[in-house]
Amino acid sequence: MDHLKAFRIALAVADQESLSGAARQLGMSAPSVTRILGELEAELGVILFHRTTRAVVLTDTGRAFLSDVRRIVADYEEAMDAVTGAAHAPKGVLRITAPVLFGEHYVQPVLCEFMDAYPDVTVDAVYVDRMVNIIDEGFDIAIRIGELSDSSLLATRVGAVRHVVCGCQSYYAAHGFPQKPEDLHHHKIIAAKPMSPSNDWRFRDREVVRVRPRYFVNTMSGAIAAAKLSWGLTRVLSYQIGPELDAGGLKTVLDDYSPAMLPIHIMNVEGREASAKVRMFVSLLSERLRANPYLNP
Repeated sequence: MDHLKAFRIALAVADQESLSGAARQLGMSAPSVTRILGELEAELGVILFHRTTRAVVLTDTGRAFLSDVRRIVADYEEAMDAVTGAAHAPKGVLRITAPVLFGEHYVQPVLCEFMDAYPDVTVDAVYVDRMVNIIDEGFDIAIRIGELSDSSLLATRVGAVRHVVCGCQSYYAAHGFPQKPEDLHHHKIIAAKPMSPSNDWRFRDREVVRVRPRYFVNTMSGAIAAAKLSWGLTRVLSYQIGPELDAGGLKTVLDDYSPAMLPIHIMNVEGREASAKVRMFVSLLSERLRANPYLNP
């Protein structure tokens, strides 16, 4: 058995949670992926995945085994990079995760630029508004917005953003501008669930206002669109409405009460486990994000 090939297949199945998805990622047929995975499990004498009609999920044994396998494959690729000079020609699958709007607006253009420059690189991007465990979920890179906890990951700071309250000019013309946070009680409020899991909006000096939203929406883009329709005020991160502010479609209020800036970091595995494609993409992404005025006002 080609163990390295089998390991890569097992990792792809774990990352995709699908035999057919892993086959597409690797450019193989689904029956071949199924056969090689079965042979690996037979050789090991353990079941690595629970298979159902809907998903393929790691067993506890499989999760522990693939944690070691991921390091083995990373070490192998690093050694090959050093010998062949492949550090100058990135290749393989780059897995990256970011918050939805940040990924779509700021990461995606750089990913497309990177793929155009390096045709042997394939990207698997997951944009989701939740905290992702980079190691356990098999990502190479993640974008974090906010203060960081202690971590073994390498953190590269690329900017900072802040919470802002915004609405459109026609709304302000009809309802006036709130002058202080408690004035929000007299305004129609749009709550984006990713940004406002509770109704407590925090401002400078730990001031907290419990708003009473009439419109709850599960995406940031939905809340921003409702504000642009002049329905009410919403709370977002400043990067999410940078172009709208420049174009005059939205205007922020209560800026003097804004809480502290939140740092933006690119997170990735450091040292020998960081492959050529990761190192080179982090370098490019850092350069592009630091030059962006919406992230570095």
